Formats: sequence, C-alpha cells, structure tokens
Amino acid sequence: MKRQLPRLGELAELMQFKRPDLDARRRRLDAALTIDDLRAIAKRRTPAAAFDYTDGAADGEVSLTRARQAFEDVEFHPDILRPAASVNTSTTVLGGPSSMPFGIAPTGFTRLMQAEGETAGAGAAAAAGIPFTLSTLGTTTIEDVKAVNPHGRNWFQLYVMRDREVSYGLVERAAAAGYDTLMFTVDTPIAGARLRDKRNGFSIPPQLTLKTVVDAIPRPWWWFDFLTTPKLEFASLSTTGGTVGELINNAFDPTISYDDLDVIRSMWPGKLVVKGVQNVPDAVRLIEGGVDGIVLSNHGGRQLDRAPVPFHLLPQVVREVGRDATVMVDTGIMHGADIVASVALGAKFTLIGRAYLYGLMAGGRQGVDRTIAILRSEIERTMALLGVSSLDELEPRHVTQLQRLTPIARDAAERIEG
Repeated sequence: MKRQLPRLGELAELMQFKRPDLDARRRRLDAALTIDDLRAIAKRRTPAAAFDYTDGAADGEVSLTRARQAFEDVEFHPDILRPAASVNTSTTVLGGPSSMPFGIAPTGFTRLMQAEGETAGAGAAAAAGIPFTLSTLGTTTIEDVKAVNPHGRNWFQLYVMRDREVSYGLVERAAAAGYDTLMFTVDTPIAGARLRDKRNGFSIPPQLTLKTVVDAIPRPWWWFDFLTTPKLEFASLSTTGGTVGELINNAFDPTISYDDLDVIRSMWPGKLVVKGVQNVPDAVRLIEGGVDGIVLSNHGGRQLDRAPVPFHLLPQVVREVGRDATVMVDTGIMHGADIVASVALGAKFTLIGRAYLYGLMAGGRQGVDRTIAILRSEIERTMALLGVSSLDELEPRHVTQLQRLTPIARDAAERIEG
C-alpha cells in the first residue's frame, strides 16, 4: 500500500466542524429521532405525577402494553420495482382536508404537562395542516383554541355530564366557535383505576408533599412555568379539586345511552363521531344509525384494562361496515409505521395522544412540532419503502397482523369448564 503524508487541504475537507447550537431546547429536540426519544426527554423534564398521568394507564396497564405490541407485531409486504419517488400523505376525513392521516387526540389537564398546553397543540396542528381535538377536560377554552387555530380544523370531544345543561352548553359554544366535528365519547361512564395517579397523590390542582417537592428540585423550569402562568383549571368546567377519579365520578353520568346520542345529534350542526367503540356490533349499529364516523379506542388503556386492542379490532369492523365508512383508530400509536398499517387495514384516520404529549413535555410548541415532523418522516419513508405514492394505494395486502394473542374458541372453553 502506497502511503503519503496527509495534505492539509484534504484534511480540511474531511474535518468539517459543526457550528454549535446555543439554543438548548432546539438542540435537545433535534437530537430526538423517535417518539420514544421525546418520551425520554419528557420524563427527565417533568415531575413524576404529571409524567405518570400521561404515561400511565389503568390497573396493570395490560391494555396499553398490548396495543403497542400489536403495532410491533406487524409484517409489511413491500412491492418492488414500483417507484414511489414522491409520496403524498394528504387525505380527506369527515368532509375536510388533512395533510396527514392523523390528528391530535383530546387530552385532559394538558397545561399540567407543560404550561403552553392546548395552545401549543392547536398551533402545531394549524401549522402542519392536521385537525386538533379539544377535550371537555381541557385547560384552554373553546374560544382560545379557535383563536390559535382560526383557519384550521378544530374538533371538540364531549363527555356527558350529570348536569346535562353543562354538556349542552359546551356543544353550543363549540358550534358557535366554528368547530367542524364533535367527538361524542362513550367509554368513560366511570373512572378507570389509574394506579400511578393514586400512588403519586395526583390531583387537580397539584398538592405539595415532601415527595413532590423533592421531585421538583431537579426540574425548576417546570415549577417556574407553573407558578408564573395563569392558574391551572378546567377551561370548560367549574368543577375542580380532587383526584382524577373523583372528578370523573362526580361530574360524569354513568347512565349515558343512545337517547343522549340522539339529543346531541339534534343539537350539533357539524360532523358527529362516536369515540370509544370496542366491538363489532356497536360499530355496525352506529354506522347504520347514521353517525358520521367512529373511533375504535379503549381510551389509551386508561379505562377498562384488558379491553380489546383497537388495531386488532380494525379489520373486523371494516369488513362489517364497509371501507367507505369513516372508521378511525387510536391507542398505542408511537410510530408513523403504526399509522400506515392502520390505513392499509381500512382506517380512514388515526389519532395521537401520548405521542403529542411527550413532545409537549419535551419542549412545548417546538416539541409538538417535532412530534409531527418525526411521524411525518416515518409515514413518508414507510410508504416509499412499500412502493406506494398515496394513501389510496395502501391495501390490506400490504400488512399482516402477526398473532401473539390467539383467542380460545368458546366451545373449547366450555369443555374446560365442564
């Protein structure tokens, strides 16, 4: 091998030093390449009670674990020699456009995670051209979210209260503000057993204990934001104080029925979606009954633990209601490939909850922007590698759901019992 002394000119070309970025927030967000990376940053920067409220689920958190595992247990089947030089991720859902096949799901207590709260989510959604959903338990008003996202798509998620007039008033306010879709949520008649919250003594407003003070010491930025911004309270409800379970059980009505759905439908001028569907017969009844769409969801695993996995339920529902029906799915989405797989199996749209909140806790509005950018790049890359240029080209043949949990046949179970 012939050797030579290094030439200074060649060394200069090889050794390009990156200019340091003095913006600490931008630096840590740029280093996040996945939603899991954002989650790790969020955990470092957020007090345990607020982080665990977001990260946790009900009881043993089996539903959440299974939902995420279901997306990992996917096998893609790419087409070869089928160029997809440019990928179009845009879609139409519920009569309006979205630049990508996902929107931001409704989340409660959002300003507790990071002071910008729903303002950051709505602003990021507006910039990205995707829908933003405000929760009944949101910490920013219906009108203020509209002000942040005046020309984008705003959806409102409704719980039915014991005092029906409160719910009716929220419906009227959302309609007056120009929200285009109402998401009627049916999976929360009572609160699930969110054990992390109980162990952390989580409440609204936060209660100081020796444990929370010690936990806050390495996170002064969170407390600075919390103490120097408007009081944390529900923007749409007057009820505050107590644990999450106490608030839900005191305010929500466990007797909600199809009669309530009919009343809300008569009041609402826009699109009506039912969120929290967890079996095929309910999906069929709702679609045949004329609702504009359904969301297959077990509330992120935060209600009934060991509930059906929405992604597993998706193909069965689509077969029964038809691919033209607006079937959406949430729970467990942590990667753009999860969204692509859902669309391939018939979902018209998906919703992200925790993924959005991890970004919010990691860096406020910029963190939500980063969440959306990560998912966008993963969707585009997955589609290109599958050989599809648009969402319409995705088909069930592109995806196999690998079986990890195989149901026992009912007759076999009965023989065992006998």
